[in-house]
Amino acid sequence: MCVGPFSKLGHWGPIAVICIIKLITFTTFYCTRMWWPPTGSLSGFLNICCFLIFSGLAFYNFLNAVIEGPGFLPLKWKPESPRDEQFLQYCEACDGFKAPRSHHCRKCARCVLKMDHHCPWINNCVGYANHAHFTLFLFFAVCGCFHSTVLLVISIYKGLNRRWYLLYRPSEPVMELTMMNLLFGVFSLGLSIGVVLAVGMLLQFQLRTILTNRTGIEEWICDKAKHRRRDKKDPPFIYPYDLGMKKNFLQVINWKCEPVGDGIHWPVLEGCDQYTLTVEQQRQKIIKRLHTRPYTVLKKFDGSWFPCRHGVCTLCRPPFSDEARIPLEVGQTVSVTRWKKYWLFGEVSTQGNKRIKGWFPSNCVVPVTFIEEEDTKQDDKQDDKKTN
Repeated sequence: MCVGPFSKLGHWGPIAVICIIKLITFTTFYCTRMWWPPTGSLSGFLNICCFLIFSGLAFYNFLNAVIEGPGFLPLKWKPESPRDEQFLQYCEACDGFKAPRSHHCRKCARCVLKMDHHCPWINNCVGYANHAHFTLFLFFAVCGCFHSTVLLVISIYKGLNRRWYLLYRPSEPVMELTMMNLLFGVFSLGLSIGVVLAVGMLLQFQLRTILTNRTGIEEWICDKAKHRRRDKKDPPFIYPYDLGMKKNFLQVINWKCEPVGDGIHWPVLEGCDQYTLTVEQQRQKIIKRLHTRPYTVLKKFDGSWFPCRHGVCTLCRPPFSDEARIPLEVGQTVSVTRWKKYWLFGEVSTQGNKRIKGWFPSNCVVPVTFIEEEDTKQDDKQDDKKTN
């Protein structure tokens, strides 16, 4: 069992990433050294060195992103001035106020400084302290896997056409392709292509968040701020932390990969203050409560991520979110705040007055007003019968 700073490594996400890195690295090195040996030429030596540097830097930044963590807000934190408490949200789990740009992660069970998202692959949040290492891990992983893809394609091609190379280019090193080499080569090639595509998209998203100085959560808040002002005469919302692409980039990426500042106080644009974003978020929370609607549970739900018993459409069109799925019991009342066609997001009380939030199938519940209307109709029918 992992203990101390390495405890985060004892999870399926980091274990899977380490296995993928090692498998691609060893397979690529083993195949490449046969047809382009590093001891045979300077170009072969530089090729292997370049690939191993990409692999080593990806592994180094991955470990730092996992072990260093995102940086957590101290428990029971309060602003320096009690007058500023009115601009901040209170976190009951951490028994303190949430600093600007901080958000509570239910999986880490702490308020995270400048939280972007919780990543299962590093078994940690991406935030203030490890954002640089996480982004560099993505960058070097994409570069290394792209390099690996090219080398493995050439290796497999040379191995499958070994006889042609023996006849027409006998002076070149021969690629010995056994069944085991072929299986590992094809499998590693598939992993490399998958990493380039999937991780490349995530890298693009992370670079956008860095250059705009917006985390994924803050981008969502800004989108709702624009939507809230769409049909009103209120002045447009100004995001306070966008200082320009260069300054935004240097806040995260530097030679030492050390975060700038303390994670609590941030430089802001002229005309804004430290609480511009938190005040906007508070107003959005008020609007959210006003739009909350009560629903009554008519069908039990076990909280499964793959609810096969609730219809094909519910199974095939889940919400694209890692937020929890909550179990429901018949007769419970759920406060719904988000609506999708086949899923709803809400809050329900459990025993001990503990409230849990999450998604559940929409066909499990009906609005409370619907039941009241049905009861009224039944009462009216009974009154008509008595009158007749």
